[in-house]
Amino acid sequence: MPHFLPTSKKEVEQLGWDELDVILFSGDAYVDHPSFGAAVVGRVLESCGMKVAIVPQPNWQDDLRDFKKLGCPRYFFGISPGAMDSMVNHYTANRRRRSDDAYTPGGRSGARPDYPSIVYTKILKMLYPDVPILLGGIEASLRRVTHYDYWKDQLMPSILIDSGADILVYGMGELPLTEIATLLKKGVPFSSLKTVPQTAFLIGEEEPLPKNKRWETIELYSHEECLRDKMSYAKNFRHVEEESNRKHAARLVQRCGTKQIVLNPMYPPMSEKEIDASFDLPYMYMPHPRYNGKGDIPAFEMIKNSINMHRGCFGGCSFCTISAHQGKFIASRSEESIMREVENLVKQPWFKGYISDLGGPSANMYGLRGKDESICEVCRRPSCLHPNVCKNMNTDMSRLIKLYRKVDALPEVKKSFIGSGVRYDLLLCEGRTQEEDKSHKEYTQELITKHVSGRLKVAPEHTSKGVLDIMRKPDFALFGKFKKQFDEINKTCGLNQQIIPYFISSHPGCHDVDMAELAAETHDMDFKLEQVQDFTPTPMTVSTVIYYSGIHPYTLKPVYTARTQDEKLRQRMFFFWYKPEYKPQIMKALKDLHRYDLAERLFSGNMKYSEPKEQRGQSRSQNKATVPKQGGKTFKPQSNKPCHSFNPNFNKNKKYRP
Repeated sequence: MPHFLPTSKKEVEQLGWDELDVILFSGDAYVDHPSFGAAVVGRVLESCGMKVAIVPQPNWQDDLRDFKKLGCPRYFFGISPGAMDSMVNHYTANRRRRSDDAYTPGGRSGARPDYPSIVYTKILKMLYPDVPILLGGIEASLRRVTHYDYWKDQLMPSILIDSGADILVYGMGELPLTEIATLLKKGVPFSSLKTVPQTAFLIGEEEPLPKNKRWETIELYSHEECLRDKMSYAKNFRHVEEESNRKHAARLVQRCGTKQIVLNPMYPPMSEKEIDASFDLPYMYMPHPRYNGKGDIPAFEMIKNSINMHRGCFGGCSFCTISAHQGKFIASRSEESIMREVENLVKQPWFKGYISDLGGPSANMYGLRGKDESICEVCRRPSCLHPNVCKNMNTDMSRLIKLYRKVDALPEVKKSFIGSGVRYDLLLCEGRTQEEDKSHKEYTQELITKHVSGRLKVAPEHTSKGVLDIMRKPDFALFGKFKKQFDEINKTCGLNQQIIPYFISSHPGCHDVDMAELAAETHDMDFKLEQVQDFTPTPMTVSTVIYYSGIHPYTLKPVYTARTQDEKLRQRMFFFWYKPEYKPQIMKALKDLHRYDLAERLFSGNMKYSEPKEQRGQSRSQNKATVPKQGGKTFKPQSNKPCHSFNPNFNKNKKYRP
């Protein structure tokens, strides 16, 4: 009979169990759904024949009764800190404490500590020093080697060092957990789990590496070397990212003090059969009854009518952690598995006929893969889409279109929406076969006419080519092309829908002038931006490496980044040019940048000051004459990007930014 995993001693006794094999401690409320990590871990271990209980959001500030109530497990304690990194969950980009938590009943804050992986592990090691502890989840995954911590503003060692855990499972955990469970049940000691792929652990400074003839080993710069030299840290990251995105990766080793951190290579991407097995486990698809009457869990309310169809993202965006955790290759569920979940969803008492999302990390990557898999086997590219869409990628959307239509054919489904972001560069890529081009046009038509809930989310992220190249995003002109298609289809079909673009400020490589031009570009497209954010450096991304080191890990060249709060706020204000309270600040900034042309575009003749009449309305490339500068001096624009008065690296003896 289907049941929730037990969360209390009483529930364990009701199942007739006198001993638990694994006890999981979760930073999230327990929602038995495949979108919540603790539920997936618990169900996977259960499918291996283990008796598993979950202690959700234990109180770490009292007498620690939550850590004691279920006693000692037979094999190990598992820690799943949450589906969202705890520090991103707790703090804004300006390091201000958030007042809510989407993974807690009622959305209340304060139900988990900062860095629960470290806090929970230390408590358990104090109470049960002889019981092994296994770390998992995105918090541990992104901190598996030396990493920059934005909230502490310093480099930190592997979370294994700070927590004292025995082993770490990084990435999606089904395959390594299954192997670990199988070995433990065969009697292999926990201390001998040294050759399981996709795990990390500590060994002594002089201890030999576990033998595996199939694995190449790469030694990273030590943690101490990274502390001394930012270049070493940047070089390390390239190895970490490349090996996270290979089908057959190398083992990584990093020294830290008197220890060695060993990162065994990831498993190859999950097969359709393997990912189906995970999603087909006997989930209850709802929060545990312990939360009845305690308020909705916002994260569940957001996804309860959605279907996750695949994992992974081959976009490789520099600011995104998906590739570090899920990898760049797409693991897609079978049509049958997806339809089983849809058929279960339509039977739920809350379902009103509307599916909020048929998607994944990027909605239109479902089912896509290389045309020649042997090329993918040896590929090291961190992105399959940048600087261009890989010619070896089969971008045919026919399978996805067919699946959309099959879902919509169910009598209980009134409409299915695509709530996940869509990669428009996949729909507009050149050099494709006739069949692929046809499917792109058909998908675009299908998406816009049948699956948009009034607003379609896309993420151009910026307008500057230089910034977009660092982000690994396509040229902004491609967004304009997609918007034109969107508008034409809406007009032809008599629809009144909006396209909602996402943008980021203060990203590495972005100067104030880039934000000013972003404001003008989006103004000319009649956007008043809503979906915007300031860049937040999270561990294990290219952008974070640049933010901390000032160096691009692939080119090893310096890159400017806005770091101070003043710099960040000054960039962010350009998003809101249409708000009266920002106009004086923006006008002053444009004057300092000598960008009277942008002031003209943003505010049309309603300016407190203006450039000379002979300059008004001319583009930067046409503007050859001199224009006034503060103090009565003049300068002559000689490049497409005039001097940046806010650049801390600006040479005051020169009139132009290098």
